[in-house]
Order: sequence, then C-alpha cells, then structure tokens
Amino acid sequence: MAAVPASPSPLADPSSLTAALRAAGCVFAEDEARLILATARTAEEATAMARARASGLPLEHVLGWAEFHGLRIAVEPGVFVPRRRTEFLIDQALARAPGARVVVDLCCGSGALATALAVALEGAEVHAADIDPAAVRCARRNLAPHGGRAHTGDLYAALPAVLRGRIGILTANVPYVPTAEVPLLPAEARDHEPAVALDGGPDGLDVLRRVAAGAAEWLAPGGCLLSETSARQGPAATAAFGRAGLTAHMAVSDEWDAHVVIGIR
Repeated sequence: MAAVPASPSPLADPSSLTAALRAAGCVFAEDEARLILATARTAEEATAMARARASGLPLEHVLGWAEFHGLRIAVEPGVFVPRRRTEFLIDQALARAPGARVVVDLCCGSGALATALAVALEGAEVHAADIDPAAVRCARRNLAPHGGRAHTGDLYAALPAVLRGRIGILTANVPYVPTAEVPLLPAEARDHEPAVALDGGPDGLDVLRRVAAGAAEWLAPGGCLLSETSARQGPAATAAFGRAGLTAHMAVSDEWDAHVVIGIR
C-alpha cells in the first residue's frame, strides 16, 4: 500500500481521509475512513491509524475492535480477527440449542463466539479456551462483562474437568487452511494473524478431527458441536464427526459463503 500523507490536519476531514486510504489501496476506503474518524480521539491519532492501515495492518487491529453478531469485540494485534461469516455458526448454535446452560468455545481467538453466545444465552455458564496466551488475554477482556471465563491450553486439556458431560453448545472455529495454502492467504491474515489460528495441517482438518474425537465425552446428551469448514472439506469433516459417534450434517449459507459442520450427541 502507498504511504499516507504526513500532515494530520487534512485527515480529520472524511473526504481527505477517504482519498488517502483509497490511494493506499483500501477497497472500502470510505467506510474505513468513517470508522477511523469515529474511533480516533484526535486528528493526530487518525493519522497514525490511517498510516497503520496503509501499511497493511488489518482494519480491526487498527481500530482495536471488530463487529461481530451485533457486538464490538476487542481485537488486539497478533490475535485472529473474527470473520463476519462465522455469525452463521452462532445462529445455527442458537437454533439448535436455544436453552443451553453450559457453553464452551474452543480455539476461541478473541472470544467472539463465546461472547456472542453469552449475550444471547443470558445466565449461561460460558467458557472459552485457546492455546495462544495472547488470544486468551483478549478473550478474557471480552468475556469479563458477561461472566465468562477463558482458559489457556490445548483444546479439552484447557477446560475444567467439571464441564465433562455437561456442555450444551460446543463451538470450535478451528484453523482449517491446508498448510500448503497458508502462503496464498491475503497478506492481512498471512502477515498479521498467528499461524496457529490459520494452519489446519496437510488437508486443513487436523484440529477438527481432534475436536470431534473428544466431543462425545464433553457434550451433554443432545448437546451439539459446531465447527466452521469449507465447501471442499465438508464431506471429510462430516465423516470425522460421524466416526466420533456424533449425528452429523452440514449447514450452508450462500449469503455468507459459510459452511458449518454440526454434530449432535
């Protein structure tokens, strides 16, 4: 991306900021300018934010938050940015278990899924877990106002043992990009998000298989596991859920280009 002009004053004007971001290659420059100006406290801060965006930093890292399921989710540099298409997973979870009282979000990243479910299921016991300490810090920040807890560790090993057999909704937005395809990702993801949140192994399904294999032990009877995948990986992901003893099927949203494999204990 091109450099943003050094003078802060013109960037306080929406049209000037839009022009600067557009020159830097931002496709949605007008929307991004609006968000930067709404977040920045001074013209100087707007300048610094615009420069960071022009350097290729994801907009959400520039702003310090991402919009997800009607919420503002705090997002720190180096933490996976929640994708809007993953809102479809949340809607599927709520449709299948609207009365869930125990919710767990594995591979939680910023804790966006856990936070959205905590808000929708008022009073539910909500836990999130991630192997990345930076992600867990961010998730704790997002979950704290809603009484949720975040844990550091590898999948189920991070969870309190008391949750075993009690989980009504188990979400796992696992990394599912095949290793060989990680270098082909957009620079915003490839250069600014942790590889552990993107790389799903040779076929992209290594972590999904591990989540599926342990799910039946942790789900309550009738509880559901939901994981995002791709159209190409859908059949193999569904088969992995079935081998783990879950009744599995795919849910697809053409609007969001979202594919969610769902398993019921």
